[in-house]
Amino acid sequence: MSTLAIILIIIAALVVIAVVAVALSRRAGERRARERDDRRQVAGAHREEAESRRLTADKEAAAADEQAARARREAAEAKERAGAAEQEREAASAHEEHAERLDPDDERTDDTENDRR
Repeated sequence: MSTLAIILIIIAALVVIAVVAVALSRRAGERRARERDDRRQVAGAHREEAESRRLTADKEAAAADEQAARARREAAEAKERAGAAEQEREAASAHEEHAERLDPDDERTDDTENDRR
């Protein structure tokens, strides 16, 4: 073999090696690009899920706030009714005492007067 043939074989081998290296590099780049796209899609799905859950949490918090406000109103109304009932009891007791003092036929009045003597 001549020197020229050896040089051409070496050049051809180098060209083949370079072509294979470029092809492998492109394939690896495409694989990395696909992996990035896959990760972007997964991240997008997670963001959508997070937004959905955030909206659900906001709705639940609003419902809980409404329920708490309703409970506070009902408690205030119950307290007001209890106060009114107590006032009615006091008025009833006052009327009962007054009636006992005024009624000449009430035995308790006579006993009270006897106890005072």
